[in-house]
Amino acid sequence: MIVTIEKTGKTREEAEAAALEELGLSRDAVHFELLERPKAGFLGIGAKPARISATYDDGRSEPKAPRAPKPPKAPKAPRAEKNAESKSPSPAKTEPSAYAALSREARTESFLRGLLERMGVECAIEISPREGGGLDVKLDGPNMGAVIGRRGETLDAIQHLVNYAVNRGSEKHMHINVDAEGYRSKREESLVHLAEKMAAKAIKYKRSMALEPMNSYERHVIHTALQDYEGVSTSSIGTEPNRRVVVNYERPAGESGESRRSRDKRAERPHPPKTEKAPAQEKAEAPAEQPAKETLPPDYPEGYTPPSKNKPQSREWC
Repeated sequence: MIVTIEKTGKTREEAEAAALEELGLSRDAVHFELLERPKAGFLGIGAKPARISATYDDGRSEPKAPRAPKPPKAPKAPRAEKNAESKSPSPAKTEPSAYAALSREARTESFLRGLLERMGVECAIEISPREGGGLDVKLDGPNMGAVIGRRGETLDAIQHLVNYAVNRGSEKHMHINVDAEGYRSKREESLVHLAEKMAAKAIKYKRSMALEPMNSYERHVIHTALQDYEGVSTSSIGTEPNRRVVVNYERPAGESGESRRSRDKRAERPHPPKTEKAPAQEKAEAPAEQPAKETLPPDYPEGYTPPSKNKPQSREWC
């Protein structure tokens, strides 16, 4: 029979030695398992000893468990009663359960109340029919932050569970929208504002702009907000849960890629600032006037060139 004992010590080795001393067995005949490591603590405060379990076989056979008495057999019913029971319909098959017999509004409220109670949230539940079919559920209470979650992730999970529980086993699917303190309407307004802002940036810088990852509902709001916006188009890239919307810049029909690039380069090229020149500098930069060509009198000898003004005149011809 397998026997297990527990021992403690300052270290694991001391605990194992104490177990072997008590059992009077060799180490090969005992299997040790460390249950808790020793802790030294701070200045002896909070110290804990090592705790181990020692398992060994004492060589005795295990006692057999007593057999449970067999339950008495039920008396057989007469054939006439058995045939009558077989012909009558089964109540479990004909009568629906209490939950399935309720309307979808009542099933939605019943499921939500049970779910919120387990989450520790107390709130008021308001259910109303939705335009175009479906139900709108509004939750209002003091602790709605735990229901909404980060970027509405918890609220989306609750909505998914409600739709699955209410529509299970139904032939026609009904969409149930769950909202808390008007979070979805506020989030939709902020998404529309974000979409218009990114579209304006895409047109200004003439390049595509990628948004943060969103769920399918938020991506649908972005696509719908920009479907009639001139100059941009939208598309989705990536895989869940990192799928995101990209706002693409659409080049006008009359604008070619080469002309757009050249225009952008001219716009980016820096222009030197214009400075006013002083009158003296303008006079210095003006072209010098050419001196008038002198005409020689008729009595000058042939081949004579008059001296320059900077040199003394020569009198050789006199």
